[in-house]
Amino acid sequence: METQGGELYHGRMIEMLQAVWGEGFLSPGGTEEVARLVADTALAGLVVLDIGCGAGGIDIALVRNHAAGYVTGIDVEDTVIACARALIVRENLGARIGLAKVAPGPLPFPPASFDIVFSKDSIVHIADKHALMAEVFRVLKPGGWFIASDWLIGHDGAPSAEMAAYIASEGLDFGMASPARYRDAMRSAGLTDISITSRNAWYREAARQELERLRGVVGAAAAERVGREFVEQNIGIWLRMIPVLDSGEHCPTHLRARKAR
Repeated sequence: METQGGELYHGRMIEMLQAVWGEGFLSPGGTEEVARLVADTALAGLVVLDIGCGAGGIDIALVRNHAAGYVTGIDVEDTVIACARALIVRENLGARIGLAKVAPGPLPFPPASFDIVFSKDSIVHIADKHALMAEVFRVLKPGGWFIASDWLIGHDGAPSAEMAAYIASEGLDFGMASPARYRDAMRSAGLTDISITSRNAWYREAARQELERLRGVVGAAAAERVGREFVEQNIGIWLRMIPVLDSGEHCPTHLRARKAR
């Protein structure tokens, strides 16, 4: 997959993914999947950090649909931040959502800054899960929750040839880890009440529906903006992704843990 100015999520990529997953979303499930993630947590009035805010749809959903008091969205690329900022301004939510470009590494916030640390399908880009979870623990307030979804590999060790081909086709900096590695990272950081819930069965079916739309009206409309060749390239990614979803090696997963009081 091409990059633009060194960015993985360049303008055409953002347009392509939003065509499949909805305005403001760069990963599957939209507002419904955000709602599933936070279903067991009352966010009303809470201060939330969103790691990997992408194109802004997640932060808008957290505020508008779940009454979060204030959301700080962070990402590492200018283009997604600009896209998110434009959407938030359009929706007149600038007083409740702040965005910041950050460098990879330690989170630029004081200890105990947030009631909730949230992330949707972005931690896959962070190779060192243990270092990240230590930072999550540090910036959470006592009693606060880490709530996330991410794209996991179903095992430790080298990926299968099919999985390696899928990852290569994405052209992204995937640092996939197993459920066991995530659990160890959360536990080692000091987080408790850990739960890890596979979403593989849901996404196996959803991915097939996405592929059908890419081959139909969604792909045709997207081709007008990003070019037919780019749409076909993305169809190829879905064709490589579905077999590793079927095998269980690619397992989208919900993650949840708490910092004790």
